[in-house]
Amino acid sequence: MSAPGSQASPAAALLRLARSRRQPAETERCEMCAAPIGDEHAHVVNLESRGLMCSCRPCYLLFTDETAHLRYRAVPERYLRFDGVTLDARTWDELQIPVGLAFLFRNSALGRTVAFYPGPAGATESELPLDAWEAVVERHPELAVLRPDVEALLVRRTESGESSCHLVPVDACYELVGRLREVWRGFDGGREARAAMEAFFAHVGERARPYAKDGVS
Repeated sequence: MSAPGSQASPAAALLRLARSRRQPAETERCEMCAAPIGDEHAHVVNLESRGLMCSCRPCYLLFTDETAHLRYRAVPERYLRFDGVTLDARTWDELQIPVGLAFLFRNSALGRTVAFYPGPAGATESELPLDAWEAVVERHPELAVLRPDVEALLVRRTESGESSCHLVPVDACYELVGRLREVWRGFDGGREARAAMEAFFAHVGERARPYAKDGVS
């Protein structure tokens, strides 16, 4: 388990993304062709470095083919809610995630699912025990709809033991971690960090559609 801090880590990408969000919209440029882009724009993932790249719409569309063997992959914009998926305390312990908030996605370069969770230093990465994660997917096969590298399972567990599971774009997770890093205070994050999490989950709740077995584009 390690806290990523190199240029090749997703944490480095989220820090760059957080900084760019604070700049005026007119300074934003596509990192692929240098065309001007607005503050709200799409992203692609560099599958080799794991970094996020801000992109204009034409560049984004070049990398939406999921079957193509490309270095980059466009981050989709769908949000789904898995009402039937619950991760109890035992499952959470087996996944070896020490806090109540994490996002999980399949890293195609590693060929396995990894987890990130927020903290005062940013994002901490943990390689999930392979058998534990496979057991979760076996119980909840709907989780197989997550697209590798670009979509994440966002899981939140409360102190009362309740849990929620959403499919979200991976860049949304990085933005959340970047925001929490900015406002984190003390051991548990403090009031501002909790408010940031509540605002983020309210946004996810507004955008997420319930998972349907047939046709979840």
